[in-house]
Amino acid sequence: MSSRRKVLKSITALPLVGGIMGPSLISAKATEELVLKPAARDYFKELGLRTFINAAGTYTSMTGSLMQKEVTEAITYGATEYVNLDELHDKVGERIAELLECEYATVSSGAFGAMTIGLAGVICGMDTKKVSQLPDTTGLKNEVIVQEAHDIAYTHALINTGAKIVSVKSAKDLEKAINKNTAMLWYLNANTDLGEISREDFVALGKKHGIPTFIDCAADVPPVENLFKFTKMGFDLVAFSGGKGIRGPQSAGLLLGKRKYIEAARLHTPPRGTTIARGMKVNKEEVLGMLVALELYLGRDHEKEWELWENQIKLISDSAKSVKGVETEIHVPPHANHVPSLKIKWDESIVKISKDDMRKALRDGHPSIETVGNKEEVGITTWMMDPGQERIVARRVKEILENA
Repeated sequence: MSSRRKVLKSITALPLVGGIMGPSLISAKATEELVLKPAARDYFKELGLRTFINAAGTYTSMTGSLMQKEVTEAITYGATEYVNLDELHDKVGERIAELLECEYATVSSGAFGAMTIGLAGVICGMDTKKVSQLPDTTGLKNEVIVQEAHDIAYTHALINTGAKIVSVKSAKDLEKAINKNTAMLWYLNANTDLGEISREDFVALGKKHGIPTFIDCAADVPPVENLFKFTKMGFDLVAFSGGKGIRGPQSAGLLLGKRKYIEAARLHTPPRGTTIARGMKVNKEEVLGMLVALELYLGRDHEKEWELWENQIKLISDSAKSVKGVETEIHVPPHANHVPSLKIKWDESIVKISKDDMRKALRDGHPSIETVGNKEEVGITTWMMDPGQERIVARRVKEILENA
């Protein structure tokens, strides 16, 4: 374990005062010095790259989440031995299915990769000639029905198979759109509140017409219940990102659901070569890392973790709104990124800095802090922070606002 991780582990073990580490235990400055203590070799510094405190969330552009030491140990272990790749996927798929009480599972190259191979499995089944044919879908079912409000950029994962997206608004429109070329019905859980068709009705329509249903839940953990909820609801395939809330490898994901579709999906993945998903390789290190990350996530005290996030967000909120003219709002997004989050707003005639300049000041300062937001507000989450970093963020936010 690096010196930095040992320090963070010791900080985590400290008792809490009023939900946060009390000033009598460790000062904000001392916390900052400990948290920012470098490892023996600073690879990113050698490359001229700045690291940052992640007050934004599990964004791919910000490299997702940080893995726990047990996960990195599993990855390191995987790098020390040879093993048959298909057999490893088989065994880990069975283990994940057992853990998540579903029919079958596989580790994919992110949720995006899960979408591509999942649909490919539905289109081709176990026919290896069809597998090699994609993305040419001539003579194959090649249409995926999606609610118009769910047709986002990531549906490109479906188009990668050679399929076409058919957008609909209502359940009535969906039934009209079904024809002999309809391969699958795809649902975006993050946009549940934006579509006219509920998840339950979507599943029912799929069953009524004998068409498999797929739900994308990429960023929808927590809550932990979601890992079980949608397969039990009746969706044939469910996708999750591995490197977000589960804190597995950023390049990994989970595809859960019906065995027949997942076994067919696997025909498109390495070590097979003449397939559209040859480049979506998930090697032994990531497979083991994903399994261990899932085991750790399921064993976590989710209530205690949620309480920690609430206390961290409140600390930053209280610090920000102590500045005249500043208002804050603590909220929890209903589906994706379902964690305590903070919106910071202010009257720019009193606090004379724009929201974009505030975010830039946080990014360019020391330590660098990444946030989200727009011209109206600055957004902050704490769930991707190391314990103690919330104190640094609270101090820097107040400092910048006061100086403005």
